[in-house]
Amino acid sequence: MNFRGSMCALATPFRGWKVDADALERLVEYQIENGTSGLIPCGTTGESATLTHAEHHEVIALTVKFAHKRVPVIAGTGSNSTAEAISLTQAAKEWGADAALLITPYYNKPMQDGLYAHYKAVADAVAIPQVLYNVPARTAVSISPETVARLSGHPNIVAIKEASGSMDYVSQLRSLCDLTILSGNDNLTLPLMGLGAEGAISVLANVAPRHCSDMMAAVDRNDWNTARAIHYKTFALTEALFCETNPIPVKAALAMMGIMNGDIRLPLTPIGEKNSTRIRSELLALGLLKS
Repeated sequence: MNFRGSMCALATPFRGWKVDADALERLVEYQIENGTSGLIPCGTTGESATLTHAEHHEVIALTVKFAHKRVPVIAGTGSNSTAEAISLTQAAKEWGADAALLITPYYNKPMQDGLYAHYKAVADAVAIPQVLYNVPARTAVSISPETVARLSGHPNIVAIKEASGSMDYVSQLRSLCDLTILSGNDNLTLPLMGLGAEGAISVLANVAPRHCSDMMAAVDRNDWNTARAIHYKTFALTEALFCETNPIPVKAALAMMGIMNGDIRLPLTPIGEKNSTRIRSELLALGLLKS
């Protein structure tokens, strides 16, 4: 499969304490209609930390069903337990996911040798394309460029979602190996494309998928003026979507747009009034919400 373009880290719709399948289908259709090139259920934006295993499987299976092979589905299957990561990745493969996204093990803070052994164990155990996910702000550990380079020779490890926020990291990584790099920070997607990233796994794409896909298309045809214009146009919304812990703001935005009701699970709480007003203003400015 081709890991390029604007891919969406899907928010998980809830209605009460259950997954809202109808809202998830609306979100998937909205993405595909607006040029999104891949769907990522059960990532951080999908509140994977508060999904039960049964819900994890349900959301992946529903996303695969609703996508209907029109775009690839890259299921979030990471864990700080290697055995659990293997189990979740195997289940995602069985449910029809095209690839898996695996966050670095959180909380237990493994050393680089431990990170290498963890990812190698999952890649050895499950024959499905796998995307490494580096997000030290969430996990308290960063997978070094050297460790990524060691893992890049494994046939099942095909890309990395890089969300450290470091431009130097991407430069170092690209100098060591040619593993596909995907931006994991919407505010840095365009600069990272200039350094050789081939796409993004985006939060912004939940609410502005056409803007995101158009920016990627502009880069592909080497039209950097258009790409920069879209980046600047959407930058205020990008900032607003991270004014509180993700996915609180993006679920509030999707609720304003009528795609889902915005229910969020504890320990996350609904967005504050001031930030809600800010998000509404930015959605209106981009024409994503009718006044």
